[in-house]
Amino acid sequence: MPEQAYVNSAQARETMVKKRKAEIPVTASSGNVFADLGFAAPEELAKAQLASHIRQIIKRRRLTQVTAATLMGVDQPKVSALLNGRLANFSSERLMRLLTALGQDVDILVRAKPRSRARGRIRVVGEAHA
Repeated sequence: MPEQAYVNSAQARETMVKKRKAEIPVTASSGNVFADLGFAAPEELAKAQLASHIRQIIKRRRLTQVTAATLMGVDQPKVSALLNGRLANFSSERLMRLLTALGQDVDILVRAKPRSRARGRIRVVGEAHA
């Protein structure tokens, strides 16, 4: 009897696996996994990445918000908003200017997309150095 129970148990698991596989819908990707999953637009992601570089520099240099504000030419509440991810009042261009104020070079490279992708993309590449 125990052998029969094992066989039935194995068959039950196999049936369950088949049922689960049948229930999972598959959708073709648009080429932008973030958009497919409902995340922020590429422009917003780029802003978040630029802000992340600014946060890293401030942290690496151990700057206070007041000192960072002075270096960047903004007031302390704007630095606080930036460090806390409140980026609504910051354009990508403004964030790039803040990076240059912190001694960083910002390069913009435009190139043709590969044929394998349907659309172009926006991304921030590189590592900020203090």
